Amino acid sequence: MIEKVTTKEATETSKEFNKLSIQVSLNGLSFCIVDTIANSVLSSDHIVFEKERTPYGLQKGLVSLFNKHKIHQQQFTEVIVVHRNKLFSLVPKSLFDENEMANYLKFNTKILANDHIAHDEVENHDMVNVYVPFVNVNNYVYELFGEFIYKHSGTVMVESLLTGQNIPKEPTCYVHVSDRQMEVTVISQRKLILYNSFNFVTKEDFVYYLLFTLEQLKLDTETTKLKLFGAIEEGDSIYDICYEYVKNISIFVPSISSYPMDLEKDTIDFTVLKTL
Repeated sequence: MIEKVTTKEATETSKEFNKLSIQVSLNGLSFCIVDTIANSVLSSDHIVFEKERTPYGLQKGLVSLFNKHKIHQQQFTEVIVVHRNKLFSLVPKSLFDENEMANYLKFNTKILANDHIAHDEVENHDMVNVYVPFVNVNNYVYELFGEFIYKHSGTVMVESLLTGQNIPKEPTCYVHVSDRQMEVTVISQRKLILYNSFNFVTKEDFVYYLLFTLEQLKLDTETTKLKLFGAIEEGDSIYDICYEYVKNISIFVPSISSYPMDLEKDTIDFTVLKTL
């Protein structure tokens, strides 16, 4: 069973100027279509699965979502797929060897011999993100639209937080909250210190992973800035329990994109918007 969180339907527009961005994970998925001429969001939807699915179950959910919105019948100038999972490893560019990608991953996660491994270069930073995409999802999207772009959510997250004029000098911990998953990015002196992803079920799980990360990095919970964003707001149980342990806490409102949003920004996944 799938629970629908939010939906907006497309209006009639010239399809040759539309872009499609899709975020897929085993906990849920979302998409957004924008009109690049009118600079507006045409259609979006966000689905949360009741429990974590297999890659095959994820694909079934995507097929159902596409059929519902008739996305497979549309044409786009660009299609982007963002893969969100824990099967990744950030590697310094100077040490990266495309022939060694499996070795980078095997220390951090369990991979299979037949897993397809991909990599993204983190733009303007000397890093490469090595990861395992959902190959069945990529194959399905290719069958519908032909060539498309795909990235790992960590690539989008790190690039976004390390871009712009407001990159923090003081230690700052950003946590993006989504469907039973938290992505932690720590920046200090305008440099990436850590990016990691955790699955959680309870608020206690969430704060445990947060405090564990801060402890491992020897960051003071009294002074380190904690910025939460995504599916969270002040007064949420997760926000409140974090405040018990980290006092310098706030809700982070990122600069989303060049498209003026006629939707509430928290109804569309951050990484989906950031690729448009």
